Amino acid sequence: MIIEYITAAMHHARYEIIEDDEPHYGEVPKLPGVRATGTTLEACREGLAEVIDDWLVIRLRRGMPIPLEP
Repeated sequence: MIIEYITAAMHHARYEIIEDDEPHYGEVPKLPGVRATGTTLEACREGLAEVIDDWLVIRLRRGMPIPLEP
């Protein structure tokens, strides 16, 4: 179930190029604080998936709400 949530969230991710050592920036707008950077788009996507996973674990442990649709 977590994998399906991460996959769905990744479909809502937005990416852009920023002025930085890791110029690829990604975020999932409906998930507060979920963002990542990377030297390549693929690295950014991998980092974003890890952040979503961590975000879910923290929210579950703290009993915080999780949006049904990311």
